[in-house]
Amino acid sequence: MSNWKGAAGVCVNEKNEVLLVLQGVPGEEKKWTVPAGGVEGNETLEQCCVREFFEETGLTVQVIEKLNVRAGEYEDSAVSFEVTYFKVEVTGGKIILQEGDEWIADVAWKPISELEELELAYPDDATLIGSLAIQ
Repeated sequence: MSNWKGAAGVCVNEKNEVLLVLQGVPGEEKKWTVPAGGVEGNETLEQCCVREFFEETGLTVQVIEKLNVRAGEYEDSAVSFEVTYFKVEVTGGKIILQEGDEWIADVAWKPISELEELELAYPDDATLIGSLAIQ
């Protein structure tokens, strides 16, 4: 069994909106998720989070704190996965939808209060994201 490790960035702004990407396998239905991806080379999980966030959104971020780890196996059980979620804040850049990227269809700020109405790739992420809402 091979093991896949990755990182995800959860960014909530002052309007209680979370930055999400609408993504999925080319030709399949796209779903909303936080920016995430796999570790490359010798990078740390934090470096992976920052790189993936930039690659998927065009925004530069800094990691604030570790939030959660999701681990499990894909349906065929040939690959296990472990994704570390980090709270991040935007430090620069602007939202850019990469031309020619067949995986990502949109990047948008979505109100946390409306997460239940969205088709989320990982529905239980809504609880984690909701915990970051400004009271």
